[in-house]
Amino acid sequence: MIVNIIVWLIVGAVAGWLAGYILTKNTALNIADIVVGIVGAILGGWISSLIFKTDMNLFSIWGLVMAVIGALIVAFLYRLITKKSAN
Repeated sequence: MIVNIIVWLIVGAVAGWLAGYILTKNTALNIADIVVGIVGAILGGWISSLIFKTDMNLFSIWGLVMAVIGALIVAFLYRLITKKSAN
């Protein structure tokens, strides 16, 4: 259980960095990227489990891809609501 949480935090941080890079081409990792990535990893895992009926509790490339997609969705919604970039 605790290992899964730690893995998702790490995957979320990486996903946040990748989403920040995709959106802004900035390679710096900041706290906003990490928060967006963690929330995005949770969202991406949830969407994946609903659509594809897969378990996202283990690290995989597919899990990282879904976390990045989730982070992009969260960053887009953040921009839409606040009219400013999360990254």
